[in-house]
Amino acid sequence: MLDLEVQYPETGSVDLPDPASFTRWIRAALGERSTGLTIRLVDTAEMAALNQQYRGKNYATNVLSFPLEFPLETGIPYIGDIVICPEVVAREALDQGKPIEAHYAHLTVHGVLHLLGYDHETEEEAVEMETLETRILAGLGYPDPYQSIDD
Repeated sequence: MLDLEVQYPETGSVDLPDPASFTRWIRAALGERSTGLTIRLVDTAEMAALNQQYRGKNYATNVLSFPLEFPLETGIPYIGDIVICPEVVAREALDQGKPIEAHYAHLTVHGVLHLLGYDHETEEEAVEMETLETRILAGLGYPDPYQSIDD
């Protein structure tokens, strides 16, 4: 079971995925795990503030993950929050020649994997995480997100 809350911006972008799409992508990344998480879609100002506060980087990024683990005895299976910036996603999809849906799917899977403890700080971690992302996205019918548009 997946307990998902999707928080959309009050004034918004077009081309935002619906909750069913987010659910499909998250379930593919989670496998059989039963858990809860929140996806929050924010504007560039909020994303830049979050990126500055939590990563020390002064720009709006595409996705941030905030893992959270409740003690087992609470019985709360919530793993954290994923924050996505639609303006950055749209710009990157256009710049990279990717369908926006595929880019949202990739960033959602990427965010979930961070919540599950995966990272890409070292080359070995990056290879492991990117391989897993590529496999999950292929299973969803999306192309390799790391393949260059020139390939």
